[in-house]
Amino acid sequence: MAVELKDGRARTPVPVRTIAATIAMVLGTVLLLMILRDVARILVWAAIAAFFAVALTPLVNMAENRLHLKRSVATLLVYLVVLLLLAGLITLFVTPLARQYDDLSRSIPKYVEDAQAGRGPLGHLVTRYNIDDYLDKHQADIRKSLTGLGVPALHAVTVAGQLLLAAVSIIVLSFLMVLEGPKIMTAAVAQLPDQHQDRARRVAADCARTITGYITGALFIAAICGVLTYVVLLVTGVPFAGVIALFVAVCDLIPLVGATIGAVVAVAASAFTSIQAAIIVAVWFVIYQQLENHLLQPVVQSRTVKLNPLAVLLSVLLGVELAGILGALLAIPVAGIIQVLVRDIYDVRRGELKPQPTVGEEKVPA
Repeated sequence: MAVELKDGRARTPVPVRTIAATIAMVLGTVLLLMILRDVARILVWAAIAAFFAVALTPLVNMAENRLHLKRSVATLLVYLVVLLLLAGLITLFVTPLARQYDDLSRSIPKYVEDAQAGRGPLGHLVTRYNIDDYLDKHQADIRKSLTGLGVPALHAVTVAGQLLLAAVSIIVLSFLMVLEGPKIMTAAVAQLPDQHQDRARRVAADCARTITGYITGALFIAAICGVLTYVVLLVTGVPFAGVIALFVAVCDLIPLVGATIGAVVAVAASAFTSIQAAIIVAVWFVIYQQLENHLLQPVVQSRTVKLNPLAVLLSVLLGVELAGILGALLAIPVAGIIQVLVRDIYDVRRGELKPQPTVGEEKVPA
């Protein structure tokens, strides 16, 4: 029923169906946001799994085509090789440490004795800053703090369990994505009109190459970091230079915090050699990280991902600001994918030749 306004015009009331639909849309949006909040961790796992699946797909395709294997066998073979390589890296870390464990356990009392007597690099620090007096005065507080480490230790075990669950879930998800990827891609492309299918395949292939290029660039940068770190540690006389350099290179693959973790470990190991060595290593890492973040990474990733160096740096900064470590990990490939999509849209609007040329107003295939 229309309502008459003061100026004589009639106002039609909003239909009940429209009001109900609006309320339903609002409630549905709120419900969707709540669901996304609860499953955010699973979505992150799926995103990381998809990232690795795209990176490993070329290797699986190569094994499938050149070795004439079934898709399932080729996928299993590639994943076994990757897992063996990871196990080899872990063994490379653990074996030297296990061999030197007895030497280290025998050396620790000597380090403590030298520190208390004011000898060695640590002893000079203890004497200069009166650390021994501080420890004597606060023994009770230190013991009390140590007795409260049970809860943090339990928390650490819980976190380790969660990380193990995440790693297993990501591996299984990425394995299934690689295995079923061609079927999913074929089914998705088949839903498009015939004239757009080739274009969709081309864009998808370009996006996949962007992710592969990012991983190649990241591995190249990590290798440079490891080699240069090894040289610095070797020159300064730090023991286990190869193991520490390899650890730094692996940490350098972790965005945002990886390089810092590797630097802390390297500087701490250098402190047992001499304070001068620790200072040199620390200064080296400060300089190198600035060069890597603002010069090496933009230049290398611009060549592997085909992005402008400025776009690489801006994408990383934006990714860190928006999503932390995950944002830093996905920033460059996401920027590369956006560039592929924008370029494709621009090419089509520019009037690039269609996959199947047509003639006449009826658009009969030529």
